[in-house]
Amino acid sequence: MTQPVEGKVARTVQRFTSRALGPYQSAVVRIGFAATWLLFLLRELPNRHEMYGPDGPWSWDMGRRLISGNDAFTALMWSDNTLWFEIVYGAAVLSSVLLMLGWRTRAMSVIFMIGVLSLQNRSIFMGDGGDNVIHLMAMYLVLTRCAQVWSLDARRAARANAVPGVPPRDRVGPALWLVLGCGLVIATFLNQTGWLVLLVVWLLWVAQGLWWMVSRYAPNSEPRTLLDVLANLTHNAALVVIMAEVCLIYATAGWYKIQGSRWQDGTALYYPLKLDYFTPWPALSDLLASGGLMVMVLTYGTVIVQVAFPFTLFNRRVKNVLLVAMMLEHAGIAVLLGLPFFSLAMIAADAVFLPTAFLVWLGGRAVRGRDRVRSKADVVPEQRRGSQDQPRTLVG
Repeated sequence: MTQPVEGKVARTVQRFTSRALGPYQSAVVRIGFAATWLLFLLRELPNRHEMYGPDGPWSWDMGRRLISGNDAFTALMWSDNTLWFEIVYGAAVLSSVLLMLGWRTRAMSVIFMIGVLSLQNRSIFMGDGGDNVIHLMAMYLVLTRCAQVWSLDARRAARANAVPGVPPRDRVGPALWLVLGCGLVIATFLNQTGWLVLLVVWLLWVAQGLWWMVSRYAPNSEPRTLLDVLANLTHNAALVVIMAEVCLIYATAGWYKIQGSRWQDGTALYYPLKLDYFTPWPALSDLLASGGLMVMVLTYGTVIVQVAFPFTLFNRRVKNVLLVAMMLEHAGIAVLLGLPFFSLAMIAADAVFLPTAFLVWLGGRAVRGRDRVRSKADVVPEQRRGSQDQPRTLVG
């Protein structure tokens, strides 16, 4: 009896340490949160000085007093210079683009996290629930191997593996590592709060350098295998934490809603539909609010889905149905209540539970669509070239 149990435990440990689980799910989460933060930064580009910069109502001195009390990390407290703010904001935008594309994902995930923490901790009263989710996921993504698929890193690795026995020459990686190391030295002297974040970044920088050296000079050694196992363990643990975080968000929101009288009598959805701040489409909001039965169904349905979702993870079919319902719910919030970035953040978090078969099918469809566009783009110049090569006939 003990041998089958031990065999199952051994297989579970082997599976958990031999590979990074959920490569497609982690890639979708990476792309989703990077795109959400990028779109938010681009939309608020004209208002960036009022929200996080020197022209905001939450002045730099007030922010420094708050940061000194809660010991949060933000690079914007290193200087109150406008140029420094523009550099941090630009780095946040650039890191979002590169993380979404999966270029040097390990380094870009760290810079992405620093950008998120720097801007959000600078003006903590500017955020909402979606910003809190991005805040947490930016830290979790640093620990994941989220570029195994659908990334420029994966394409570069595939090209390197196409020539067996020849170690790939990587000049950009070491150069980027040295530049970031110099930046860390400067940040260490400038930083005054949030030392835990800076310590984690230093540990990641050292670990990345060790990983490159072992992979370059001892690719088939036991230290390389050990580092791979540790990376898989860290990734899988972070993925479990992301799943638990999403379940906790929905469970907490659902159980708090149950305690509210407006959610109990089925009228909670009616009130935000009547607030000018949450009605980007007044006619649509009035139409929905006028239907008492629809308001009651959506109100009760929201509570049921949020409370029930964590309990359906062990039933794949029911989980997938509720997952679609939650994503549609967030899409409705984006349209009806005018909260697109909150909805995008929650949809990106929900994506960690999407089935692998669906993601593989979706990736295949995207590849076929890309190839079709490329083939059409190649055919048009050939047709033009062929028409130019044809002999012209004189008429008349």
